[in-house]
Amino acid sequence: MTELLAVLKKRIRAGGPISVSEYMSACLLHPQFGFYSRQEPFGIDGSFTTAPEISQMFGEIIGLFLAQAWLDQKSPGEFTLAELGPGRGTLMSDVLRSTKVVPGFLEAANVAIIEQSPKLSRRQISSLKNWSATHLELASELPDRPLFLISNEFFDALPVRQFVKRRDSLAEIRVGLIGDRLAPGIAPVAPIGPNRNPTDIPASEVVEVRPSAESVMRPISERIARFGGVALIVDYGDWNIRGSTLQAVCRHGKVDPFAAPGHADISAHVDFGSLAGLAGNAEVTAMATQGEFLMRLGISERARILAKKLCGPALENHLAALGRLTDPDAMGSLFKAISLYPRHAPAPPGFTGGR
Repeated sequence: MTELLAVLKKRIRAGGPISVSEYMSACLLHPQFGFYSRQEPFGIDGSFTTAPEISQMFGEIIGLFLAQAWLDQKSPGEFTLAELGPGRGTLMSDVLRSTKVVPGFLEAANVAIIEQSPKLSRRQISSLKNWSATHLELASELPDRPLFLISNEFFDALPVRQFVKRRDSLAEIRVGLIGDRLAPGIAPVAPIGPNRNPTDIPASEVVEVRPSAESVMRPISERIARFGGVALIVDYGDWNIRGSTLQAVCRHGKVDPFAAPGHADISAHVDFGSLAGLAGNAEVTAMATQGEFLMRLGISERARILAKKLCGPALENHLAALGRLTDPDAMGSLFKAISLYPRHAPAPPGFTGGR
């Protein structure tokens, strides 16, 4: 039995089944036994590999995306350059390195990382020590100034509540015990649920909502709408997702989300339509696949330039990384992207116009 499993069993026996959101929060962020507290989650030796770890090209392209958006908005003199959940700091490091060639960009940037895991925040600050990065726990702590923000595989880790159509109402799915084993079950119908009309939902269909997404999106969109800037959100998911998407990954393979809490990364696909609905007065681009976005911004040309210096296995790995990031059968179609920007400003590079 894992340590967290024992904690959760005691909690459920004392107070009854818990929501899927509460379960996800404990699995990921429990201060002693949560996934992000007890191990290194990223890279070959971790449980999953993110795009910045696959190739430096990903961060370089995003860095130049941010710099071009900054130039298109007449180069604001002082701004916040921020990342949500920066992992090991690889993406932000690549962004900072690639934007050195843009006159004035880094001189005007105040780097901020938004992270709730103490272990990861220490790692990120160490990785970015040459840039005097400010650590924030919440998006609401961002200063009132232009904001240029990146989010890569952040929203998928925000806990979801799940509801299921039961007769003419919605009932919440909660995590309880069957014997000594954790398992999901359906709670009695209650008046608490997502802002959805049950008659529009097919029988037995699962509806997912992210309660904490608003507390992230609102302060970001408010600053962009008021002061200028851009936010780039890249994640796996789609527009208006339907059904259950809860999943767990351990050492690069899918596992039962309820088998070993704290030992696997638990996430759910991102509903980009819901995120766009939280953008307030900021404009939102049309959604693009990750492959489309990167190709529009010239990743193929960047790959060609880097390939000139490579040969043998290094060249093969380089080309494989490009394929993994952009091919429809790999991350190219699974991952999507949207961007927030001020109304009356040009649409950010790599995207078409707003909602």
